[in-house]
Amino acid sequence: MNVAHGHVVFVHGASAVHRLPAVVKLAALAVVVLAVVSTPREQVGALVAEAAGVAGVAVAARLRPAVVAGRLLLGAPFLAFAAALPFVGSAPSVDVHGVALSVEGLWAAWSILAKGGVCLAAAVTVTATTTVPDILDGLTRLRVPSLIVDIASFMMRYLDILSAEAARVRTAMTVRGYAPRWMWQTAPTAGAASALFVRSYERGERIHRAMVARGFAGEMPRMDRGGAAAREWARGAAFALPMALVALGAIVEGWRWGA
Repeated sequence: MNVAHGHVVFVHGASAVHRLPAVVKLAALAVVVLAVVSTPREQVGALVAEAAGVAGVAVAARLRPAVVAGRLLLGAPFLAFAAALPFVGSAPSVDVHGVALSVEGLWAAWSILAKGGVCLAAAVTVTATTTVPDILDGLTRLRVPSLIVDIASFMMRYLDILSAEAARVRTAMTVRGYAPRWMWQTAPTAGAASALFVRSYERGERIHRAMVARGFAGEMPRMDRGGAAAREWARGAAFALPMALVALGAIVEGWRWGA
């Protein structure tokens, strides 16, 4: 699979969000994440407004709800963690249908679900409307350390390769009649995963030796994919700055509420 097209995460489209340069979208994403994280958890209205803003951008990008919802499932482990907090949090507690739930645990669970969900949805929107090479170029333009950019580059390239290889292994097992229905029948899957890990490690070693033989000195060559014009920065700011203002207003209101 050609990573240049970013088929794993990129959703082809011709919306204004797709056309916005990656460096602008990444900068806006950083502002949005900072704004959401800074919003006091008690300011429910502000968090709802921020969620609505992210949802509006996803609609403008013409992303199907099923695509966004499916990728939000990546946060399922955090949902499980958040669901346990009301039961293990500290006093005081509130009685809900005969079950004592920690008030602090409820607020903590709400904070994780709301803030984590909004930030993840914003990241999903950016990655779904930006190709992998553009994301890497945007990170470089934002002065992210080159080592981090290189690691991300290799991860995206070989994630595609390993996914395709895992699919071939699964197909080979299926045509040989492997169809587990019980937990104790999954031993061959574990064996295949172990073999895939070993093959991946060996492939990485071979690739590194080949790169060194071709003159690799620790830094990948960069592709200049063009910067962003002032009007494009203005479009990104038109979304990110209102989110920052909402967060700032929520912080001020939180101080007054606490006082």
